[in-house]
Amino acid sequence: MDVLAWEAGSWYAMDRGSLDFARLYRIHQWGAFFVTRSKKNTQYQRVYSNPVDKSTGVLCDQRVRLTGTNADKGYPEMIRRVRYIDKETGKSLTFLTNNMIVSPETVALLSKNRWHVELFFKWIQHHLRVKRFFGYSENAVKSPLWIAVCVDALIAILKARFALTQSYYEILQILSITVFEKNPVFSMFAGENDTSMQQWHPNQLTLFDL
Repeated sequence: MDVLAWEAGSWYAMDRGSLDFARLYRIHQWGAFFVTRSKKNTQYQRVYSNPVDKSTGVLCDQRVRLTGTNADKGYPEMIRRVRYIDKETGKSLTFLTNNMIVSPETVALLSKNRWHVELFFKWIQHHLRVKRFFGYSENAVKSPLWIAVCVDALIAILKARFALTQSYYEILQILSITVFEKNPVFSMFAGENDTSMQQWHPNQLTLFDL
């Protein structure tokens, strides 16, 4: 966060692990907007409360001043505090932002969209199986990710076009062992069932006769 050039007018949605008021105030000074989750031990003094429609899930929309240790020095201006009940999970969430204009529902929605980014990264970890990068440069990190995304997209197209019953993992396994064979793609998956395996009789005898 200390080396980023914040873009004025842009929104930055952050996790509460990035709750550093001096750094947030630097974003505010750049003319950009932030929204982040508040921690339970965040100390503040309420200055003003806006009327809210609780049927939307918004419990309060306040202007507050930070009173915690060094927090008021790090962020000397008023900050907006929005408390919201997520209707899907029933959880009570508290957000902090420097934007005083947008609706409180928009503040909650911006933070929720940040969670979709988190889910995307979890999907990358579980599906793309990128175990290592070529280096530490931007290109070395992006290249294997884009390759993995393209492979996953091609498998999805293959599975949909030929109505394959195999899972993503099974398709990857079959393709990995037939990568140098010049056969039509569909033929690699034709007959991949238990019946065909039962009709195949290897030349090697069974070691244990049951």
